[in-house]
Amino acid sequence: MAAMLDRYLCHQEIERGQLVPGVVVRVSANEVILDIGAKCEGIVPGHDLEKLSPRDLEAIRVGDEIMACVINPEDTNGNIILSLSRAQLAGDWRKAMGLFKSQDVVELPVAGCNKGGVIVLVGKIRGFVPGSQLAVSRIADQGATGSDSDSRWEHLIGESLQLKVIEVDQKRNRLILSEKEAMRDKRKGRRDKMLDELTEGDVRRGKVINLADFGAFVDLGGIDGLVHLSELSWRRVTHPQEVVAIGEELDVYVLKVDRERQRVALSLKRLLPDPWLSVGERYQEGQVIEGVVTRLTKWGAFASVVGDEAIEGLIHISELTENPVAHPREIIKTDQSVTLRIISLDPENHRLSLSLKRVDEGEFRGKDWRTALAAEDQPERQSSLSAALSDVIESSEGGLPNTK
Repeated sequence: MAAMLDRYLCHQEIERGQLVPGVVVRVSANEVILDIGAKCEGIVPGHDLEKLSPRDLEAIRVGDEIMACVINPEDTNGNIILSLSRAQLAGDWRKAMGLFKSQDVVELPVAGCNKGGVIVLVGKIRGFVPGSQLAVSRIADQGATGSDSDSRWEHLIGESLQLKVIEVDQKRNRLILSEKEAMRDKRKGRRDKMLDELTEGDVRRGKVINLADFGAFVDLGGIDGLVHLSELSWRRVTHPQEVVAIGEELDVYVLKVDRERQRVALSLKRLLPDPWLSVGERYQEGQVIEGVVTRLTKWGAFASVVGDEAIEGLIHISELTENPVAHPREIIKTDQSVTLRIISLDPENHRLSLSLKRVDEGEFRGKDWRTALAAEDQPERQSSLSAALSDVIESSEGGLPNTK
């Protein structure tokens, strides 16, 4: 303050809007008198004092050195009119600019909100934190509840947030802050630590923060991992929303940790029993099954087993019909229910080869009949097998073989 005062005394004139240091000469309910080293003392009027908080007013003592802003260098009575509230505001802008340049993290309570985000106070300045700049976990929670009203952030009022200043424009009275940026720095330290700790085969608790066509992103509390679409379930999944939802907490299996690229691959299905391990107990080569076509490719069609959708097999284009086919769509279509015969089973490599054209081949009829007899002890499968075999029987010319 002494240095500022020395610099000021070197100047003969004062200007409107100038910040000047002053010494408190007198304090009353209606005004505060400051010695600013000019030809006369400066006056802070009562209407300006009303803009100060009770705490700030109580802090003003005779003999204190404080900053004031020149409102009028000389009024009609020849007085210098000063403002303490504007000087405070200017100091707050300097503080905001300092935070912007240093990129230090500051903790501020939420004072209000609107549909677009939350409001915080940097001294007297109203700062704004857009909803998109709040922590990812808060955005995920809102996505889970589907809230989009003016009060969507109301629950944050009074809560203190760790923030970074990302934009300062005093002329436009614009101050923008970000919780996401502050958390990014904080998470960086946690991410590095977690990358060192994570190992393949770990099971960790996480929270779903985003969904994409190719998978789901899960926050592990320091680093985000990806559960690829193929690792969400043993059954076929077309979009992650069929299995998980934003904001959901769940256990995930760590598949791979790439420390160099700072990426973590996760899995949900590895925490569930592999249905292919026991597939040999349920199915055998030559068996007739009911399937639903899941997708078509130029070399064939894929179909899942009805009632056992995690098991999916390939119907090669050569196994669709005896006639030449340019594309499987000429014979079947997606979501179509079809009767199929298992021609090859490889549980170890999760491969199942199916045939549409061999369903009514005579060499398999005896096996079909024995399978139907065995199904008598499994009522839940008997109806579907019986229906499938009825189609086979009707299409055959010689009828059923002699079971004796």
